Amino acid sequence: MSALNELYQQMILEHHKNPRNFRKIENPSHSAEGHNPLCGDRLTLSMHLDADGKFLDIAFEGSGCAISKASASLMTSTLMGKTQIETKQLFEEFHALVTGKLKPDKDPHRLGKLTVFSGIWGYPSRVKCASLCWHTLMNALNKKGIATTE
Repeated sequence: MSALNELYQQMILEHHKNPRNFRKIENPSHSAEGHNPLCGDRLTLSMHLDADGKFLDIAFEGSGCAISKASASLMTSTLMGKTQIETKQLFEEFHALVTGKLKPDKDPHRLGKLTVFSGIWGYPSRVKCASLCWHTLMNALNKKGIATTE
């Protein structure tokens, strides 16, 4: 295993054990639930956006595998202060990353620490774990119900 892959695994485990923004937001402006029936991941995402669509706060609750929880932790940390337009761009880049279409060492991107999920495309069932929080986020922003990764 390369040193970079080992570092990525350590970061994922750290965010799984000590997730950032793992809490409930009272009276959120947007929220949605997500479920991955393949491995049982479940999460509720809640957020407060200002009048201009900028994230003032975002948090999640739920249970899931290390990849699912780490992805939600890193996503919520990354989105703080971002606009909905920036968020949709990050969603597209993240989806391209986890499906193997974006190569972070070659292609331009704004993913930052989210690149720890760059090797996930090699494990198709884990792509759903990593992307569940992102699909749930899009449902929350679009005021839709439950997101699933079926």
